[in-house]
Amino acid sequence: MATPQPDPSLSPLRTVAVVGLGTMGTGIAEVLARAGRDVIGIDISEAQAARCTAALESATARAVERGRLTEAERADALARFRTSTELAAAADADLVIEVAPESYEVKHQIIRELDGIVRPDAILATGTNALSVTRLAADSARPERVLGLHFFNPAPAMKLVEVVSSVLTAPAAVSAVTDLALDLGKEPVAVGDRPGFVADGLLFGYLNQAAAMYEAKYASREDIDAAMRLGCGLPMGPLALLDLIGIDTARTVLEAMYAESHDRLHAPAPILKQLSEAGLTGRKSGRGFYTYEAPGSATVVRDALTPLEGDTLTPGRPVRSVGVAGSGTMASGIAEVFAKAGYEVVLAARSEEKAQTAKARIGKSLARSVDKGRMTAEAAAETLDRITPAGSYDAFADVDLAVEAVAEDLEVKQQLFAALDKVCKPGAVLATTTSSLPVVACARATSRPQDVIGMHFFNPAPAMKLVEVVRTVLTADDVHATVREVCAKIRKHAVDCGDRAGFIVNALLFPYLNNAIKMVQEHYASLDDIDAAMKLGGGYPMGPFELLDVVGLDVSLAIEKVLHREFRDPGLAPAPLLEHLVAAGCLGRKTGRGFREYARR
Repeated sequence: MATPQPDPSLSPLRTVAVVGLGTMGTGIAEVLARAGRDVIGIDISEAQAARCTAALESATARAVERGRLTEAERADALARFRTSTELAAAADADLVIEVAPESYEVKHQIIRELDGIVRPDAILATGTNALSVTRLAADSARPERVLGLHFFNPAPAMKLVEVVSSVLTAPAAVSAVTDLALDLGKEPVAVGDRPGFVADGLLFGYLNQAAAMYEAKYASREDIDAAMRLGCGLPMGPLALLDLIGIDTARTVLEAMYAESHDRLHAPAPILKQLSEAGLTGRKSGRGFYTYEAPGSATVVRDALTPLEGDTLTPGRPVRSVGVAGSGTMASGIAEVFAKAGYEVVLAARSEEKAQTAKARIGKSLARSVDKGRMTAEAAAETLDRITPAGSYDAFADVDLAVEAVAEDLEVKQQLFAALDKVCKPGAVLATTTSSLPVVACARATSRPQDVIGMHFFNPAPAMKLVEVVRTVLTADDVHATVREVCAKIRKHAVDCGDRAGFIVNALLFPYLNNAIKMVQEHYASLDDIDAAMKLGGGYPMGPFELLDVVGLDVSLAIEKVLHREFRDPGLAPAPLLEHLVAAGCLGRKTGRGFREYARR
């Protein structure tokens, strides 16, 4: 069924010129034409204008095939679109949106020329995400009519539009453009003028950190990308996203952000400069962090850095039985994962009663899986039978792999590892699920540090596919191979990383969350606008403040302190607002109040 078309006669912005018909300009033109606007596409290249027209024809044909447009609506939309290679074609436009290359020189020239062409009441919008809207407006003869209108790629699919005001912008211009965005079916978010605005301001700092992590050879590109997709539910990994955005574009945005913030987290990672200057700008050139089938292709092909399948030189140790230490949600979730995969599991806690409670929790989880049709009642019963609860770690005497999931406290974990060292048989692999503590400190509490490794599961363990496998400088090769083999058997995606604070996921996630808090602290944008921007503009499953309240503000603060202590970077210092909320006992959903208030259960 075709979507009802908005009535363009209700908006004063009926004729819109789009200057620059690259990917973004073409997408914006399609959105406008389909919403009943008369659109003039302008590009200095006749060939580019022709490509834009062809792309519009293809996109609207696909929309008809999918039942999103009727053939008549398609014909109307195409009839409303025309192209030109002259800026003079914008003379009758109510609104001009420029999406020319990110260069002050280019954009200033366009705005100055448009000043002499458009009507005095026409609005000029820049699609920049990196340059100062104020600086662009100040160069215009009518700065009060200049603002930012930042669409996200691909414009037809992405709901978010950032409406950027400078100190010079007239409120009437902001209202007119905001109404247009709503009329286009978009979600406008009002933001002030600073590089990156909300979504890119948070996104590019994170992308930069990922590039630096890869450059430091801390983890492979595949592991960094898989970790963020599977650990955070993101639609793309950061390095693949940099290739899509364009490494040169990312570098420009970061340079602009750094010029304003002087925050080292925004200083472009040197690898971005090296790749840009070598012409390896990502998908558009056919090579960036990854290699693509052809320039413009999304298909990744093997190159010299692609890991070989099954590329393990050392065989692992045999694992038939697994011990899980702990009685909390994480411990019971991990025990369930191992039991489902056919392992005999000993679930040990500080008392028999706690162990029985943890087993009962697993029983309820399995029953929910049966109710949802994910497993049979017989399979659930067999899984539960494989779990033996125990009130003492002495029950780990015969396990081949012991996994601890006790409190995130180094002293508690070291005491446990010292106990496991005495109880577990020689050759047993000892693993910690810590998310922020040094694995080597646990290893040194034993007489066999070569047998100790990190296995960082994500919560809820039965549902989350990722395990960060953390080697210390002392971990034996066959211990690493054992854990990789076990991860494959329990159907988890293992990523390798070294023993440093945050591993991959938390080291990239928590600086991003901290930067979101700083935005609110500085009154730059509201919680709701930031959450909406990241969900609609970045495809994130949750906004940063939703996520912080779920994780727990105390947990988040502890992780941020660990990262700050390890990397000594002032930009990683926890935002004071986070510290104040934790001090006030506002810890998120678990206390009924964090960044937002929640109904008490």
